[in-house]
Amino acid sequence: MATITSQIAKHFKEVHFGGNWTCSNLKDNLADVTWQQAITQVQTFNTIATLTYHINYYVTAALQVLQGGALDAHDKFSLEHPPITSQADWDNMLASAKANAELFVSLVEQLPDSILTENFTNEKYGTWYRNLHGIIEHSHYHLGQIVIIKKLLAEG
Repeated sequence: MATITSQIAKHFKEVHFGGNWTCSNLKDNLADVTWQQAITQVQTFNTIATLTYHINYYVTAALQVLQGGALDAHDKFSLEHPPITSQADWDNMLASAKANAELFVSLVEQLPDSILTENFTNEKYGTWYRNLHGIIEHSHYHLGQIVIIKKLLAEG
């Protein structure tokens, strides 16, 4: 019998690596993005690199909590990524996001369902359930932006 936490982990995994209800995921949508495309500004939108970093920023913050640490995330830093000046820089960002997503899945799968109704670090942030689903929703939201930006870049 699947646990609720294993189902949440599966849902998170699918938005990152595929198999979800929307048939859209970060891995596939970022696979053909070059570093130049990743840093290209379209109108006033965030770049693909910035959105990728932003998604991973909050995954990393939650990972700290999953590993027994404190929540240390600040919105003002969530869009400030290191410069991307080569394909290697972009590949490193993608590899880091992939590794963090894989670790996140593994750690969430190990959580007992009983934790889901407990506060996530502080009452003001709500429950673990709310925060784990919030990270999934956040990822889907920005994945949609990435898809639109890719289409705009393709149109030239």
